[in-house]
Amino acid sequence: MKTILVTGALGQIGSELVTRLRSLYGDGHVVGTDIRSDAGGPTAQGGPFETLDVTDGERFFEIGQKYHVDAVIHLAAVLSARAETTPQFAWHLNMTGLVNALETARQLQCQLFTPSSIAAFGPSTPSDATPQDTIQRPNTIYGVTKVAGELLCDYYHHRFGVDTRGVRFPGLISYVTPPGGGTTDYAVEIYYHAVQEKKYTSYIAAGTKMDMMYMPDALDAIVQLMEADPAKLVHRNAFNISAMSFAPEDVGAAIRARIPEFTLTYDVDPVRQRIADSWPNSIDSSCAVAEWDFRPRYDLESMTTDMLEKLAGRRGLLRS
Repeated sequence: MKTILVTGALGQIGSELVTRLRSLYGDGHVVGTDIRSDAGGPTAQGGPFETLDVTDGERFFEIGQKYHVDAVIHLAAVLSARAETTPQFAWHLNMTGLVNALETARQLQCQLFTPSSIAAFGPSTPSDATPQDTIQRPNTIYGVTKVAGELLCDYYHHRFGVDTRGVRFPGLISYVTPPGGGTTDYAVEIYYHAVQEKKYTSYIAAGTKMDMMYMPDALDAIVQLMEADPAKLVHRNAFNISAMSFAPEDVGAAIRARIPEFTLTYDVDPVRQRIADSWPNSIDSSCAVAEWDFRPRYDLESMTTDMLEKLAGRRGLLRS
């Protein structure tokens, strides 16, 4: 049975991924780690949990060796909008953490998954149906770390034979864990505000399309790629994946169809808007489809229905 170490296990992806992996591989075979403690939470209570600062390479390897891990899923990172406020720290955490994850995987001869992002693209990248292989000149520190990370994972695969794998995530939308400092966070917040207040003020301007994905599809993609036949993987570390592309007014209209009194206004944040404008409108996921049969299940309509039902149900507000 595979044993998996997950960093950033209390984050937006990690908190849901650990639960999914434990349901697949067994509670004792998924080790959650985070820089924060979770002594009373479900991630710690449901299976092994260790406190880990991913910039501490010795501790990283120690935990991997202790549990005899077969795979590392490295999620710990500073996200796009937050990274712009502390670029030096973002570089240190994102790159030192990745090097330590790669070194742990190399020494233990295990798999490594780490996500890249649509932030790896930039204003000179083709913005519509962005190809898998294209120019990458991001103008954010987060994007720079993602491009460097893609290249570093390729290097460790070719130089040391590490079984590295990864995807370029779009904006991720979840009803379980609040967002954590990304440019696409509005697409999560808008649902929370729709249920609680029937209104939302978007910091991203109308007409700004970005790729998005519902968290269940993102979790499926991680598991599916980790289980994929390595002989079929051409790109390995930076597969374009996306489920939908929309602007704020599109998700607003989808919500209004279900909550007619919902109103959407705008107060644009120039920093996050500049980041969003540098990213693609839509990306081409055909390589992921061809190489490991990537197939998202949710579009904007089905995601909106599920998000609103789940959020309303959690607050005792579910409509009949």
